[in-house]
Amino acid sequence: MRTASNRRPVRWREQRAAYRIQVPGPLYCDTSALLKLYVSEPGSDEFNRMVEGREDLFVSDLTVTEVASALARRLRQGAGTLETARLMQHAILERLDGGIYHRVELTRDVHRRAERFLLSLIETPLRAADALHLALATSAHAASLASFDARLGAAARAIGLVAYP
Repeated sequence: MRTASNRRPVRWREQRAAYRIQVPGPLYCDTSALLKLYVSEPGSDEFNRMVEGREDLFVSDLTVTEVASALARRLRQGAGTLETARLMQHAILERLDGGIYHRVELTRDVHRRAERFLLSLIETPLRAADALHLALATSAHAASLASFDARLGAAARAIGLVAYP
């Protein structure tokens, strides 16, 4: 006899498959998304499950620098320890340098593309770093962009990317 607990794994697998279908790859991760893989925040568990086992995650060094900034801000606010923050940064760099995350380079062409986004997406108030993330995602030919920033998600949709969440 199947109990509710016996059925849960089946639904769970179906739910994970649905996430994969809804979020096609390659998937570019901005700072807010990448941070959720290392810091427990609202949405972290769901995002971790969605990216588990994916081999098509794209990250830039801009993201790594912004993660370091976010970790430093958390330290100033009394959350976490310096040792933990450094371990997180090293883990990210190891995955990036080891090819687990695919690196997207911040080139002159990416800057020009970001500038075009800033001047063409007038209805969506983008910050320069947001436009750079959009440009990095499109230069990597990402089909999706993971960002927990509503403005960046809206801009991603405006240019034809699938935005998560």
